[in-house]
Amino acid sequence: MMIDRNHALPVSRQAKLLDISRGAVYYVPKPISEADLKLMRHIDELHLQHPFMGARMLRRTLAQEGVTRANQVWALDTTYIPMAQGFVYLTAVVDVASRRVLAHKLATTLEAHHAVEIMAQALTRYGTPEIVNTDQGSQFTATEFVAVLTKIGAALSMDGKGAWRDNVFVERLWRTVKYERVYLKTYDTVSEARADLAEYLNWYNLERAHSSVGDLTPDQAYWQMLPPMERAA
Repeated sequence: MMIDRNHALPVSRQAKLLDISRGAVYYVPKPISEADLKLMRHIDELHLQHPFMGARMLRRTLAQEGVTRANQVWALDTTYIPMAQGFVYLTAVVDVASRRVLAHKLATTLEAHHAVEIMAQALTRYGTPEIVNTDQGSQFTATEFVAVLTKIGAALSMDGKGAWRDNVFVERLWRTVKYERVYLKTYDTVSEARADLAEYLNWYNLERAHSSVGDLTPDQAYWQMLPPMERAA
């Protein structure tokens, strides 16, 4: 027996009689994201190439691929930076595999054009990623930001219930930046904060070794993890 939306009996009453929650009756399935579709296509490709692979082997293979190639997944996020009076916003694009900060910007407002600007910088300097992961902040859901990714053909994956990848890598960056730099300082002006954070992030990329990438610096890891064709370009 199913719900008949054209029946004289109200849908809520039908649901109660059938012992079905009203939420289930009115639930509209969300469309599958481009990032998830890309992942599903890749699973199909692996299965066709290696029919003997079961679920566990496929999962291990995907896990190995997920953090070993630069420019596969970029993560984008914003955090607040405390000042002597008030606070400002720091936005960064991070290559997930290598932990390299590809672009960043410090701003006094939280608007889409800041995210668009640093994404454009990263694209110009480092090429095009397959997937860009963000949270669901308004600056990342804005039409002008989504349009940039649509134009270059990168899939947009957003954190949230059911997301296959989250922004944990950028969250770790924020924690590092704050404990190693911001909390040791008192920024009186935006220009002071901007210069100091730029200096720190440059050091972070070029000199701070990470155990998660084999004790390499993010800069070393990024160039080693690039596919050969991109490395030679």
